[in-house]
Order: sequence, then C-alpha cells, then structure tokens
Amino acid sequence: MSELFSNYGAVLVAIPVGAMLVLTALLATKLLAPQRRTALKGQVYECGMLPIGRNWAQVHVRYYTYALLFLVFDVEVVFLFPWAVSFLGLVDTSDIGRTVLWQMVLFIGTLLVGLAYAWRKGVFDWKSN
Repeated sequence: MSELFSNYGAVLVAIPVGAMLVLTALLATKLLAPQRRTALKGQVYECGMLPIGRNWAQVHVRYYTYALLFLVFDVEVVFLFPWAVSFLGLVDTSDIGRTVLWQMVLFIGTLLVGLAYAWRKGVFDWKSN
C-alpha cells in the first residue's frame, strides 16, 4: 500500500508548481498587456472583412448538443486506450482477468446506450430552418 502512495509524491509537487505557473502567467498578462481600447479592437472579426449587418447572431441549441455529444464520446474514448494497450501486449497483463473484460463490455454498452438514445431523439438528423 505504501508503494501506491509513494507514486503520488510527484503529483503533490506538480499541483502547486502548476498552479503557480498559471497564476504567474495570468499576472504577467494583466501587467504587460496593452490596456487601451480602440474602435478597431472592438470591431467584430470576420475573416479579415468588414462585418456586414449586425455583429450578433443567435446560435441554435442543436450546435451545443453536437458539441456536448462530441465531448462526451471523445472523453470516454480516452478511457479505451489503456484497455487497448493492454491487449496489444505493451504492458504486463498478468493481473487483467475476466473482471476487466466485463467492466469494459459494460462501459462500451453504456456508450452504445447513450448513442442509441441520442440517435432516437433525432440529435443526428440535420434539419435546416
């Protein structure tokens, strides 16, 4: 058990060092960045062209749904990498047994249920208004 906790020493050192680096960068930005506001800085940027019409456009909630679904499935796929690496033989898999296999089947099943739910709700049907 002490072997498990000894690996956290680097994490306990990295957390305050990382927080200090972020705070230093934020402080340096606040102190060194130019503070003058000009009309050109406040203008909306549209690919180097002058904006035509209003500079505010409402975004449909469907785009947020796509973004959230992408994040959910993208982040959850990251959890599949250690499992795939263990089956490629790149790590010692002597302690991986049937339990891990069934846990991964349950995990992939949960992903499939979420995908089926989103599909059934019509999230993936593109409707132009």
